[in-house]
Amino acid sequence: MATRDDHDPFDLGFEADDDFAAPGADPWRAAPAAARSSADDPFADFPPVRPRDAAAAPFADLPPPAAPYTPKPSPSPAAASVLEAAPPLATQAVPIDAAAPVAPAAYPVGATQALVQEVIAAADADMGEAAVPRITIHAFCSRPETVALVEAASADRRMLRASTTARPGGLEAAVDYYQNQSTPSLVLVESLDAAPRMLALLDGLAQVCDPGTKVVVIGQTNDIALYRELMRRGVSEYITQPQGPLQIIRAVSGLYADPSAPFVGRQIAFVGAKGGVGSSTLAHNFAWSMAERVQAATVMVDLDLPFGTAGLDFNQDPLQGVLDALSQPDRLDPVLMDRMMVRCGDRLSLFAAPGTLDQDYEIPADAFEEVTQKIRGAAPFVVLDLPHSWSAWTRQVLIGSDDLVVVATPDLASLRNAKNIVDLVRQARPNDAPPRLVLNQVGVPGRPEIPVKDFGEALGLTPSLVLPFDPKPFGQAANNGQMVAEVAPKSKAAEGIDHLARLISRREPPAPQKASVFSSLFKKK
Repeated sequence: MATRDDHDPFDLGFEADDDFAAPGADPWRAAPAAARSSADDPFADFPPVRPRDAAAAPFADLPPPAAPYTPKPSPSPAAASVLEAAPPLATQAVPIDAAAPVAPAAYPVGATQALVQEVIAAADADMGEAAVPRITIHAFCSRPETVALVEAASADRRMLRASTTARPGGLEAAVDYYQNQSTPSLVLVESLDAAPRMLALLDGLAQVCDPGTKVVVIGQTNDIALYRELMRRGVSEYITQPQGPLQIIRAVSGLYADPSAPFVGRQIAFVGAKGGVGSSTLAHNFAWSMAERVQAATVMVDLDLPFGTAGLDFNQDPLQGVLDALSQPDRLDPVLMDRMMVRCGDRLSLFAAPGTLDQDYEIPADAFEEVTQKIRGAAPFVVLDLPHSWSAWTRQVLIGSDDLVVVATPDLASLRNAKNIVDLVRQARPNDAPPRLVLNQVGVPGRPEIPVKDFGEALGLTPSLVLPFDPKPFGQAANNGQMVAEVAPKSKAAEGIDHLARLISRREPPAPQKASVFSSLFKKK
């Protein structure tokens, strides 16, 4: 290590991306340092660590969460026998004459704490979140609350491939444990000690860490000088008092993000509560609206291999499609992916399904996972059209998507199936925003229907969009190989789909450019 003339207590000659390992006798200094006086110690003036009990709880002033939804006794025995958890269904139908979105219900005061997770889940709205690779993680926590956070993070969909173990004892226990044990891919340690004690223990941990091991430190002191010192010592990340599992998940996933990938596309899955509800049609029109109205690069993926209609709706008949990618997922790279996709506009690409019955399409779930993960690197938004079938890969895609749109019609079969899907997704994705509900074909003449309000209350969701029964523009668009907005741009269906695109993308369409007063003079006649 080169000797410097100027003495900087924080510059020890190590880069931030150095492996947290001990290459020699002392990884931090060229020679053993003598005992330092308080004047030379850069952390001598640090205040003592705040006791956890004395620290102000950030959510102490919030009221207790509201009681979970409890359905009322149903007056209909037939409905209760089919769906026990559903509220009473009103007998009179409610006419729907507009496709405008239903106004979201106001959150009660007691549900403020429940809002915290939803706000955190929507923090990275524009982009998707990458999953943690297959690694081994050891966590040494000083507080039981941190152990609970690590266990909750390990059960999240983004960390299902990682093997995580949480132990008590903190940083000091980690140093003792690895005296005779090899270190895993990632070590997460918590320390409640003051900065000098923490750095001394980290010096001891560096002596026993294997090359390539990454270290994440959870501490109590929020200080930029300490952060810079930890980075210079080879620590990969420093977190102060995490309030939720998402903070731990994003810190871990950020360490293994591909630096060559500019983004991770946001994956939006459309699934129908039953067959014939219009899920595929809405998915195709939604992808078109994202590309043309929101003007965001979008990839439409039709995963209904035998009966997919994306090629028909976009008037395309490609020679290659998503089946070719699923048949050879290990060979799929950006160049091959671009050859397999067909361009449907300046910002919209299509991965079409074969739509034939020549084979049985027995494709393993791992192939679907690998292909969808690679497609997310092709565009900021990826729309998946899922078939109305249940298998290991459909369950995996549903849980692994950033946004999920459940399309249903206002009848009892859709209510039962939609409730099963919503309950499954809520249980498997506790750290994500709830799925979105779209009620389609509302107001069919002569058909008894469940009122929109009762349908949403049974699922514990407010419908994001209610589309009236209007078969003419949809039928005309399907027969012409066009989108509804191209056939009937002023229709309520087109306006509702555009609203759904803005709602999910959290983006507004760019303002139209005003024509210059001299532009008419230069128009070609």
